[in-house]
Amino acid sequence: MPAVRSNKSYDVAVIGAGVFGAWIAWHLQRSGKRAIIVDAYGAGNSRSSSGGESRIIRMGYGVDEIYTRSAQRSLALWLELAAEVNEPLFHRTGVLWLAHEHDPYPQQCLVTLDRIGITYERLSTGELATRYPQLAAGDLSWALLEPQSGALMARRSVQAVVREALKLGADWLQEKIVAPSGSGVLDYVSSGAGKQIRAEKYVFACGPWLPQLFPELLGGRIRPTRQEVFFFGAGAQASMYSPASLPVWIDFKDEAYGFPDLENRGVKVAIDRHGPPFDPECGDRFVTEEGLGEARQYLARRTPSLRDAPLVESRVCQYENTSQGDFLIDLHPDLENVWLVGGGSGHGFKHGPSVGEYLGRRLDGIEEGTEPRFSLATKGLTAERAVY
Repeated sequence: MPAVRSNKSYDVAVIGAGVFGAWIAWHLQRSGKRAIIVDAYGAGNSRSSSGGESRIIRMGYGVDEIYTRSAQRSLALWLELAAEVNEPLFHRTGVLWLAHEHDPYPQQCLVTLDRIGITYERLSTGELATRYPQLAAGDLSWALLEPQSGALMARRSVQAVVREALKLGADWLQEKIVAPSGSGVLDYVSSGAGKQIRAEKYVFACGPWLPQLFPELLGGRIRPTRQEVFFFGAGAQASMYSPASLPVWIDFKDEAYGFPDLENRGVKVAIDRHGPPFDPECGDRFVTEEGLGEARQYLARRTPSLRDAPLVESRVCQYENTSQGDFLIDLHPDLENVWLVGGGSGHGFKHGPSVGEYLGRRLDGIEEGTEPRFSLATKGLTAERAVY
């Protein structure tokens, strides 16, 4: 990787090589900026929120049209990147919303998709049972299928974006950054090893480390939580659970989601509920018996043929939640050339391309004013999750 040179000054220093930071750097280089990417552990590393195997990319966001449009734009950019690097970054499995009685969110998704013109299918429980007999549908009312959506391969995708940014001329430094302080214009940031990185502007896209770097400002406004993910072996039934036979599914009312057997890693199941507070730097990443038990109970209820499937892999990652789930993309209130980008809140991965594009326009002065939902002012201290 191109290394930082001590006598070099940059237009922008991007601190953090997760999906937001990677795409920000990519857009900056494409627009002719000189950028450096700095990350403590490397792109897609096991501590990062952008690591791991897979992430859902779906268009449904209830009434939150801003995120539906962002996901739509992001999918186009993910597909362009996949074609450019000739790697399987995306699996078009489809995304299936399982709708219960008195379950308004999937209905809101349908209305928004219809308004924007995104392709979908509405399935009756009979159609659902015929098409996807792997899923027990007895407690469901209907289902919404997004046929063009699916799964992004997370670690592989982030590493591909970083590689492309470096090919475009970005520099790379793998070191920790010391928390900046003071007010006014930030002249440089320092690494733990004593290197100074100088730039006209700085973007801190550090995921769950943001509140550690800016504790007085972001402590309590971005809260990392511990999240457990499980992979189960389908064994002799593998063909039934392949991406050709089963889409990614979202069981919104049951707070669960699942993936088919992507690339033979197993059927992935997770509970989409905020876990306990978690330290991404030193937190142990062993799953709990309680978490595994809940995942197995869900598996037995929704995919009965996997009731006794063996656990073949597990992972502990983290969300970094803002008070309501909206992203943070705003200037630091005291450091006038420092941008804060984060708060993926468990749904942010898919939006990396559009976040990078949005911030690039802001840095270029093409787009004036922060989108109110992304502003620091809207990030409270009380968890009131509203974006899913």
